[in-house]
Amino acid sequence: MINSKLPKIWYGGDYNPEQWDGDTWVEDHRMFKLAGIDVATINVFSWALDQPDEHTYDFAWLDEQFELLHGQGIGICLATGTGAHPAWMAKRHPEVLRVDWEGRKRRFGGRHNSCPNSPVYRRYSTALAGKLAERYGRHPALLIWHISNEYGGYCYCDNCAAAFRGWLRQRYGSLQELNRVWNTRFWGHTFYDWEEIVPPNALSEEWGGSRTNFQGISLDYRRFQSDSLLDCFKLERDAVKALTPDIQVTTNLMGLYPELDYFKWGKEMDIVSWDNYPSIDTPPSFTAMAHDLMRGLRGGQPFMLMEQTPSQQNWQAYNSLKRPGVMRLWSWQAVARGADTVMFFQLRRSVGACEKYHGAVIEHSGHEHTRVFREVAELGRELEQLGDTLLDARADSKVGIIYDWENRWATELSSGPTVALNYAQEVHKYYDALYSRHIQADIIGVEEDFSRYDLVIAPVMYMVKPGFAEKAEAFAAAGGAFITTFFSGIVDQNDLVRTGGYPGELRKLLGIWSEEIDALLPEQRNRIVMTESGELAGGPDAQDGGPRAFAGMRSEYECGLLCDLIHSEGAEVKAVYGDDFYSGMPALTVNRFGEGEAWYVASSPEPAFLRDFLGSLCSRLGIEALVEEASAELEAAVRVKDGKRYLFLLNHGVDEGWAALPAGGGVDLLTGATVGGRVSVPGKGVRIVQSGRIS
Repeated sequence: MINSKLPKIWYGGDYNPEQWDGDTWVEDHRMFKLAGIDVATINVFSWALDQPDEHTYDFAWLDEQFELLHGQGIGICLATGTGAHPAWMAKRHPEVLRVDWEGRKRRFGGRHNSCPNSPVYRRYSTALAGKLAERYGRHPALLIWHISNEYGGYCYCDNCAAAFRGWLRQRYGSLQELNRVWNTRFWGHTFYDWEEIVPPNALSEEWGGSRTNFQGISLDYRRFQSDSLLDCFKLERDAVKALTPDIQVTTNLMGLYPELDYFKWGKEMDIVSWDNYPSIDTPPSFTAMAHDLMRGLRGGQPFMLMEQTPSQQNWQAYNSLKRPGVMRLWSWQAVARGADTVMFFQLRRSVGACEKYHGAVIEHSGHEHTRVFREVAELGRELEQLGDTLLDARADSKVGIIYDWENRWATELSSGPTVALNYAQEVHKYYDALYSRHIQADIIGVEEDFSRYDLVIAPVMYMVKPGFAEKAEAFAAAGGAFITTFFSGIVDQNDLVRTGGYPGELRKLLGIWSEEIDALLPEQRNRIVMTESGELAGGPDAQDGGPRAFAGMRSEYECGLLCDLIHSEGAEVKAVYGDDFYSGMPALTVNRFGEGEAWYVASSPEPAFLRDFLGSLCSRLGIEALVEEASAELEAAVRVKDGKRYLFLLNHGVDEGWAALPAGGGVDLLTGATVGGRVSVPGKGVRIVQSGRIS
């Protein structure tokens, strides 16, 4: 449980008192009380203050802040401060500086500027973490450890080249095996000595950011860099855990950030935390998916919303204000999806450098008489009112959607068939179809226990890792419904093609084989034509427990991007292509497998197809929507705890919305009113309906 030392939804954020004087601190504390702020994250980028030279540590300023904040009843999320090394370190130990993708050695500046494989960086960062634990580990204000900050960025220096070769030795054991999995006989790349291997970057194998001559080496370098940064986290984590074993440890992740395999990272963290920064035009369902992904990193455990802006971001091309009510709405969306904290970057707005126009609870005006502060204070009152009611409540999902970083890397590094294929967007299409139907889904990794679900969806499962096919087969054989899509089952974990026909190891489960893959231009479309107008027709087994007919689908839909040219090997053909030389070939199939079924969607369909298909399939499988009906821009989510069900209704529209509640209704926790039937939700408004019903 995240909040055991402060049993409520934590409310606060990043605070940089070192940038201000004592009179300002007094005002800050006064306004924190007005806003209901009870947690402050400090020391995030203060390494240079904490350690002014190689041999000296100076924590006087932190001592003062611990006592002042604790005296005001504010708990502390203590960062180790290692996200940016001090200037003295870069000067005296230039080997800590990264080399970028183009081969340029960095100078001091910015942040995330340390080579993750520098022994000097690792020694100093681990030592600082240990010193902080020695000094503050027993302080009653310390709630949680925050290791570094927003890990990311790759390095291509000599330290990393040497460490990469060591990582490869451990992974493959021999150059013979490495040459095999990298297919190095192509273009005469056979390696005869480990020292011949260099990092893949703009000076060697890669160009254009994600294009590569050898997918194997580029894929492994991404794995290696993710592991290298994770090792840095683990070194600091272990340093603080050695002295404070009962204090939980986190670091702030970044949603669908492409460079790190967060499922690996989640296993090493006590608590997952992340920073949520959607744009003004980001679909609410995409943000919801990111929250659900963060929840999925530790098997459904609640997470921390570590950062969001109260009003305005500063790094985008167009930094729009959050409109009235949106900060509150998006905060509750995070809680609805599993957050047990609501925290901001930042509590007071900086006066200089690149984040001075990033929003804050206390704006440059320096007082509480602002729209933003009033909204923050109102949300603080609501969180205080709820107390520990929602703490450690879990999601209740019957659908799992697979997201896999290594599969994403492999897909995006692929030398074909189209540059337009975006893995995250394809996963979101399936998520959004369920979201629009108010059907709750978990975002899960390939190692998750599938038996928890009635339906598992694996969009664009291009890379099939060892054991995955058998796991999917066992799930379907036991009665589960499995869906995968075009460009699936193509390669193994080394990005080597599974010969014998696509979809490789998934062929038996799906009952099909794919002969060719057609890449459509952006303006091109094909059609998915249902085999029987208006419904997915059941085959001859429709009366004996097989995939039955169900209505609710149009006779045809558009599709594009990629079209797999597939043949049935026992699967029922539910839809065919309508155009081009492969008109009449299967576009949607289902294969009876044991007690369950496996579906294949052979192209990227328009959203209406996925809404209709998944809605009908879930209805047949007995997977219920959270609400019976709702207005267009209403989002629904559920958390459950101790036999109680908490239904969140979030209206992303400007106008009043509504939802038809399941039978029995409940109590609105924010107003205390009993509600039932069709309930209204104000524009940008929220309702949290508690009932005793758990489906």
